[in-house]
Amino acid sequence: MKRFICEQNIANFRRLLVEASDPAKRTALERLLASYNRELALLDAEEIGADATPIPQQRRQPVDAAAVRDEFLPHFEHSPHPYLLLDPGPGLRIADVNAAYLTATFTERGAILGKSLFDVFPDNPDDARADGVNNLYSSLRTVATTGRPHAMAVQRYDIRDAAGKFVERHWQPINAPIHDAQGKLVFLLHHVEDVTDQVVG
Repeated sequence: MKRFICEQNIANFRRLLVEASDPAKRTALERLLASYNRELALLDAEEIGADATPIPQQRRQPVDAAAVRDEFLPHFEHSPHPYLLLDPGPGLRIADVNAAYLTATFTERGAILGKSLFDVFPDNPDDARADGVNNLYSSLRTVATTGRPHAMAVQRYDIRDAAGKFVERHWQPINAPIHDAQGKLVFLLHHVEDVTDQVVG
């Protein structure tokens, strides 16, 4: 029911936005649309994850993130570039992360491993037009569906600093699939570069 309401509201607000000419009305509609897009992305991420493969065909046995990382990403841990490894299944759980990512996002490994991506990195609640969750989820679904990497446009996606306060950040994200020897999707690799200084400065 919640999904149906979100989908109906998204369709209605999109239609109203096309018809609206008053700036104040457009702003209100854009905020409402962003809110329902976010809600739908969160529902999908929690219920089905990013893997579009029918459930019976999805890998069911646990996958050793460290073994996959060592085989496919030998420089993962010591790379100066921030990387996050995601389980593509329901919840989009964080399977692994490198030191550069922890530094860039003010997080600690033990506090985020196994957690849902969007629980750890929600949209800034003070930004009514925030679309980071929706856009990132859309990119991850694209990667899982096509089996090919996807480079996102520069994305504003505020994060919480060490004190828990949201700070403005702009990122250049690239998402890529990792398949096993049988060609099944086992992980999604999320790579970001912080380009805030280039955007804001």
